[in-house]
Amino acid sequence: MTAFSQVTSEQAEFISGVAGKLKGFLSQQQDLMATVSPDVEPLIGSISNLVTGGKRLRALMCYWGWRGAGGHSGDPDIVTAGCALELFQAAALIHDDIIDRSDTRRGGPSVHKRFSQLHGMNGWALDGGRFGDAAAILTGDLCLSFSEESFTEVGVRAAAGTSARRIFNVMRAEVMAGQYLDILEEVAGPVRDRAGSVDRAQSIIRYKSAKYSTEHPLALGGALAGAPAGLLKNYSEFSLPLGEAFQMRDDVLGVFGDPETTGKPAGDDLLEGKRTVLVGFALNQATAGEAEYLDRMLGHPDLGEDDVARIRRIMVQCGALDATESRIAELSNQAFEALERLPLDDVPLTALRQLAEAAVSRAA
Repeated sequence: MTAFSQVTSEQAEFISGVAGKLKGFLSQQQDLMATVSPDVEPLIGSISNLVTGGKRLRALMCYWGWRGAGGHSGDPDIVTAGCALELFQAAALIHDDIIDRSDTRRGGPSVHKRFSQLHGMNGWALDGGRFGDAAAILTGDLCLSFSEESFTEVGVRAAAGTSARRIFNVMRAEVMAGQYLDILEEVAGPVRDRAGSVDRAQSIIRYKSAKYSTEHPLALGGALAGAPAGLLKNYSEFSLPLGEAFQMRDDVLGVFGDPETTGKPAGDDLLEGKRTVLVGFALNQATAGEAEYLDRMLGHPDLGEDDVARIRRIMVQCGALDATESRIAELSNQAFEALERLPLDDVPLTALRQLAEAAVSRAA
């Protein structure tokens, strides 16, 4: 069997295992919640719907970190760890959509929008939007709790004081800090020094997304398999720039992506007021008048299609899009160069190369 064939086979088996584990875990939680009240069924239903789809990037990074450090395929511990990461990702998405006021996720309504629609369909009293936000916050909190419960099921490999437990704890804390930096920049960015906008956006990317998308999951899998500190360092040299390139690609798609492919409205990041690296370059390279317009219109409730089109033109004409693409290419090169230095067997190396190529060249 070639390395490519083995990667395909192992990934399919692992993804199937994670899907089955999630289904069983959430079924048990549904039975438990039913003893509280049948009215709480939509909480678990929303979580189940969210973890059914997605690229499984974090779980797969964890798996190949495990395999690269000598872990065996089919071990139930790594499947359980993948399940915990998927639940954590779902919790982050639920809260992120509330923060960003994003009504869509993967081509359908986001969780808070689903609850708002439930309010409307039943003709309930008071404000449907407020109910949707409150219910989604609780759903995200519940999902976060489930993630911890699932990771604890790994057992001694994830016990207090282990390297794996430390990585899991740091990952969760950093995401919350990164989320705060993100919302802070939305309100403080317009009155801060524009010259620092790219660096601030880079920091947000690192802590809100890159570390928990690639670096921590890869290290987590390695730690669970008993990887030495040197291998974990090598993992980080590859996975951190990859995660930053991955998020910058996401930010480009958030402005220039095809809604049919991304599952998000055109220019969604502009409507949400996200101050990304792309926006930072535009603020620094556009004319003074154009930069003032960007500052004023980002996140504006009346931002229309013509405004989105104008901002896109500014980003292209001032060179912000090219600068972002160059940064993505630079980070990608760093990642692939570090990948070739990883002391791994052919199968995990092939798998990580495939994941990296998909992460930086994707259209959705």
